[in-house]
Amino acid sequence: MPFVLASNNAGKLREFSVLFDSMGLDVVAQRDFGVVDAEETGLSFIENALIKARHAATETNLPAIADDSGLVVPALGGEPGIYSARYSGMGDIENNNKLLAAMQGLTGEDRSAFYVAVIAVVATKKDPLPIIAEGRWRGRIALEPRGDGGFGYDPLFVPEHMSVSVAELDPREKQTISHRSKALKALEPQLQGYL
Repeated sequence: MPFVLASNNAGKLREFSVLFDSMGLDVVAQRDFGVVDAEETGLSFIENALIKARHAATETNLPAIADDSGLVVPALGGEPGIYSARYSGMGDIENNNKLLAAMQGLTGEDRSAFYVAVIAVVATKKDPLPIIAEGRWRGRIALEPRGDGGFGYDPLFVPEHMSVSVAELDPREKQTISHRSKALKALEPQLQGYL
């Protein structure tokens, strides 16, 4: 029985498929069932991941997996947080510009930030014991965008113990050390026990 990935993002499907292939499981994107994205009305990454997973399970009657992720800047009270993708109401460049404007004048530890990814797995739409896994990737916000790879805040995010932005990293390196990779690694042992 396949798991439905509660996303229409091809990149996420590739990342989840690698993990699931190693466990002998099938992952099918919700778009293959004609399912549209759920409205993210939660107030936390966990709530939004669960909303998306339960929506996909409801629409398909299959087990579902979903993630919610974003950038957290403690000096900004956690912004952009769950609103990372729609922080400016526009695209990635505008989101980056808004973040830089909000952080103007901040130095040192005040520029610290982390990416977070939360993954939720439900066996059914009313599963009372969903699996939740989390990954965090710590770093800081650069003074200006650097690099042309990646997406989102990658041109501004400099991982801990590194001097380059994520947008300057080789994509394969990013996949092995990112917040989503850490969440997937935390998910794997839980999922094996679950199955």
